Amino acid sequence: MSRIGLYFGSFNPVHNGHLAIAEYMLKYAPIDELWFVLSPQNPLKNPEELWSNEKRFELLKTAITGHSKMSISTIEWDMPKPSYTIDTLKKLSKIFPNVEFSILMGADNLEHIERWKSFEEILNHYKIFVYPRPKAVKNQHFQHSNVTVFDAPLMDISSTQIRETQ
Repeated sequence: MSRIGLYFGSFNPVHNGHLAIAEYMLKYAPIDELWFVLSPQNPLKNPEELWSNEKRFELLKTAITGHSKMSISTIEWDMPKPSYTIDTLKKLSKIFPNVEFSILMGADNLEHIERWKSFEEILNHYKIFVYPRPKAVKNQHFQHSNVTVFDAPLMDISSTQIRETQ
């Protein structure tokens, strides 16, 4: 059975922090491949700040050129908006029944996972590999049996910071 780590995000824009995290997870997490799931509309973010799907895709494609174990999934582009992780996980699991999917996320996302649709189902049915984020507060979700927190280098950079400097 193939093991694929799903790195969900708007990647608005993708940056070196995303790539460093992806490379770290490919090296240390129990995954064979990493898919960047390019979300057309995150329900927790302002859609008016998003660059076009095509622009974000092209930037991400350029960023992962030469990384044979990284690819891009646009599965959410044809799904109802906004995108919900649980719906994407169910669809991918149906399309690829012989793949074990896990989720890669920052500690800041795990800290607020109760805001996600069907978050308990995600926690109970999928492995979650967490990389540290500055200022993230560890709560009870960090102790869940399906959650593994990695001792990765801290990445204090965000797409928001990059957009604001342009």
